[in-house]
Amino acid sequence: MISRRAAWFLVLAGVFNIVIWPRFGMAVWNDERAWEGAVGDSTPTGFLWVHAVLIVAAVSIALGVLWVAFTALRSRRAPVVE
Repeated sequence: MISRRAAWFLVLAGVFNIVIWPRFGMAVWNDERAWEGAVGDSTPTGFLWVHAVLIVAAVSIALGVLWVAFTALRSRRAPVVE
């Protein structure tokens, strides 16, 4: 059982990651190391692909954390039926 305080902490952690990682993705996209030539108009490099995989994994984990947190908060509110 997850306490309400822990569940709210997980909500904050999930929201933080959902907000931060896409912003980081935009910074990587605009970085000249991510492209062979002109930014966005040439072949992506390994730098871009590695960071893209990391960002997708981090956002996926954040969504899982949010699901656990909301499930815990919802279960704490539900009346006990015997």
